[in-house]
Amino acid sequence: MSRLAVDGGTPVRTKPFPQWPVYGEAEERLLLEVLHSGKWGGVGRVKLEELEQRFAALQDANYAVSVSNGTVAISLALRAAGVRSGDEVIMPPYTFIATATSALLLGAIPVFADVEPDTLLLDPGKVEAAITPRTKAIVAVHIAGMPANMDRLKQVAGKHGLKLIEDAAQAVGARWNGVGVGAIGDAGTFSFQSSKNLNSGEGGMILTNDKELADMAWSIANVGRIREGAWYQHEHIGWNFRLTEFQAAVLLGQMTRFEEQVALREKNAGLLGQLIADIPGIAGMRRDPRVTRHAHHLYMFRVSKERTGEAGKQEFLRRLAGEGIPASAGYVPLNRNRAVLNEIRQLTGEERVNDCPVCEEACGEVLWLHQNVLLADEEAMHDIARALRKVAESFQP
Repeated sequence: MSRLAVDGGTPVRTKPFPQWPVYGEAEERLLLEVLHSGKWGGVGRVKLEELEQRFAALQDANYAVSVSNGTVAISLALRAAGVRSGDEVIMPPYTFIATATSALLLGAIPVFADVEPDTLLLDPGKVEAAITPRTKAIVAVHIAGMPANMDRLKQVAGKHGLKLIEDAAQAVGARWNGVGVGAIGDAGTFSFQSSKNLNSGEGGMILTNDKELADMAWSIANVGRIREGAWYQHEHIGWNFRLTEFQAAVLLGQMTRFEEQVALREKNAGLLGQLIADIPGIAGMRRDPRVTRHAHHLYMFRVSKERTGEAGKQEFLRRLAGEGIPASAGYVPLNRNRAVLNEIRQLTGEERVNDCPVCEEACGEVLWLHQNVLLADEEAMHDIARALRKVAESFQP
């Protein structure tokens, strides 16, 4: 075994990975068009109209409502679907905190159901066990860009009369059984935050095939107005959560190279999976055959505690970084997050902790590579695999 770079050896890779975001003439031209139009806000609706139509078509949905960010998108989708203060919303604990806070913003109570060990996606069996008379909705998170088991989750939601919301913040372009995520449940939500595969700095989108839900989401995001109403005609309670024409311009520019990027991530993720398959102590995520396209916002893999021992994954990350590979530690379990639990206690008067042992164990083992890494060339995938092997073998089993 060659000497680790952190111990004075030669790193596997010194060449940088692709930077993010990728932008060019398309974004510049579209931004200047907005600038010169004088219609900059969210009511001019020139670029916004085009963006909503194109994004809905990309994901096979009938209706799209652009909003200010991905967290707001989930909150508005839940509210438009009928979730109110005191209702319970079942969700996975392996996700960004915004999934939980989007419900808490409505006064609704997150209930955490554990994830599948080999996908880290919401376990439908655990969802059904968590349903109570107060349950109103399920939020399925397509973590890393891989769709959750939408067939089974739709069955569970339908059986119990619950709304099914897809948190597809990381999954733009992903498809389940050939259908775009966001168009499978009652509504789907997306984020255009800076790290996302389509990005405008900040921004979000709600998709649905339900016109009534779409109209309500639009109204809530537009200060309670209705689409064909007068300017000061407010039929519902709402807020200003509109996206701007500038952000729509950036996103339309980003979409010009989106399909090429999706294909490259799929190709490189497939290659990387083959290259690391026999590395001791390392395992990739299982991909359900019904996932007909994976968005690969993240490439997730597990490093077993048996391999790293007491040193743990932080030491694995340190050694891997020395070899020139930029990985990160990933989430901590939301079902143990003190801020979330404190808010739930204030809303319910109870100390509620949902045990999610699969998630809690995974949080000690799972590492991420971010989507820009998968935009590199094949040589880079070989470098990643060589570095993972080198670091894994540096630990005594």
